[in-house]
Amino acid sequence: MAKSKGPLSLLYPFLLAAFVLNCHCNEQHRKAHVVYMGDIPMGGGSVASTHHKMLVEALGSPSLAKESLLHSYGRSFNGFVARLSDEEVARISGIWPESESFSDEGLGAPPAKWKGICHTANNMTYNNKIIGARFYDADNISGPYYDIKSPRDTWGHGSHTASTAAGRAVENASYYGIANGVARGGVPNASLAVYKVCWGGGCSPADILAAFDDAIADEGDILSVSLGSIFPTPYHREPIAIGSFHAMKNGILTSCSAGNNGPFRREVSNYAPWALTVAASTIDRSFVTKVVLGNGQIFLGTSINNFHLNGTTFPLVYSGDSGNVTMGVSPEVARLCLPGTLSTLKAKGGVVLCDVLHDGSAAIFAEAVGIIMASSFDEVALAFPVPAVVISWDDPDGNSSKLFIYFSRYPTATILSTETTTDVMAPTVVSFSSRGPNPITPDILKPDITAPDANILAAWSPLAFPSVWMFDDRQVDYYIISGTSMSCPHVTGAAACNKAAHPTWSPAAIKYDMDPMKNEDAEFGYGSGHINPVKAVDPGLVFDASEADYVDFLCKVTTPPY
Repeated sequence: MAKSKGPLSLLYPFLLAAFVLNCHCNEQHRKAHVVYMGDIPMGGGSVASTHHKMLVEALGSPSLAKESLLHSYGRSFNGFVARLSDEEVARISGIWPESESFSDEGLGAPPAKWKGICHTANNMTYNNKIIGARFYDADNISGPYYDIKSPRDTWGHGSHTASTAAGRAVENASYYGIANGVARGGVPNASLAVYKVCWGGGCSPADILAAFDDAIADEGDILSVSLGSIFPTPYHREPIAIGSFHAMKNGILTSCSAGNNGPFRREVSNYAPWALTVAASTIDRSFVTKVVLGNGQIFLGTSINNFHLNGTTFPLVYSGDSGNVTMGVSPEVARLCLPGTLSTLKAKGGVVLCDVLHDGSAAIFAEAVGIIMASSFDEVALAFPVPAVVISWDDPDGNSSKLFIYFSRYPTATILSTETTTDVMAPTVVSFSSRGPNPITPDILKPDITAPDANILAAWSPLAFPSVWMFDDRQVDYYIISGTSMSCPHVTGAAACNKAAHPTWSPAAIKYDMDPMKNEDAEFGYGSGHINPVKAVDPGLVFDASEADYVDFLCKVTTPPY
């Protein structure tokens, strides 16, 4: 099972690129440049907005972007002409330069054994950090507007997971100043290959298997798979189980997400014994957003609110009393704050209190200044395009604010900017992390381990939404999200370090080495406990398992997956 050190392979997309041609200059500092982006995105949607977003990101101003854009190509191919300085050109050529997490500065050439390639559709580029990139769409499930037929990332998920596992150290990374610090992946000097298998229409089993087939043949050392099925499927019919089995046969460990379907039992995804299944836990950084009512009461909530209202109070209105009656919206429906249910006459300029957690569409369309959402789900912080906060119904604050509305003649409120605090209870397993036992073979403990997943700051695609609202047209370099998709690459990075320290170890040995407690009686929420990467480098006794052991297991429970 000996393998030499090599690239870290991640089954995800992430970046965008453009090919820039220099044209003649009529201005001292800015020249006209043609930015060629390959084929028109599938579906024939407008490309002009994409071009404008790229220029806003490069120039930092919507007005400058509009002024700079001379022409958009969108009938036969994708691209635009813009008047840019040399410095501004550098910001939009090649791989997205705002994704500093994927810089190859100081890195050597790819390992000699590397056999991967880079799909250059839509001018996807690569360097000594990103040494391979492929995309797959056998079932043609890519969407017409937000998907790009290339390894580039338009949703943010791939950039986030890839940089968590292997991103370079980037100073002063933050989300609008929140969580400011050094963003660094688990193995920042590892080479990275990406295999894009998911689109707006989902993830095809055919594409997943094709990606495994290529990643194994490309001779990566660790596979990171932040996806999974919610339906229990026998090992010989489950694509990730099949792919990770063949990876194991070739000495490659597969790290997988446990899923986000907790806290119910037997919901864990990726339960194959040869895969490393990662549950989700909190970190010791948490975000607190305060609501101050007109009577001076202060309530503590959770969100990622970068907006500054400067203490100004606004009318506080209850969504149930603000329904769009001309559309026949009842108070029972209005309280849910569904899109189009609130009246602009009642909600405009106010802070709206909703009875449920939503993306804020109803209040935003009604031109509200801010949103207070009452929900029992407040374990992780969410970002919105307006000042917003989630207050737990399990605390009295949600009901108290509603009572304040009813018993005050002119109720008002303001939402303060988010503060960073220390969570002394961390790490704890989050409620949505999928639990065991293993739905196929309960005697096999799943998940295997838990790792950080809550409020993780990592690289983001500038074409992805920087909040939960899908119409948010702002762009960010780094974003904060949560889920077992985030915990999986944490373990991937640690496993890659172990592989480098013990290159002859088998996938089973590395998998066992990652288990910090070796506690077979641990409850089904966190497997063997929270990851301890430092201890894992020198763990002491390590148990191994071979392909023959897994085949013997499969022969007793199902048809072998090969």
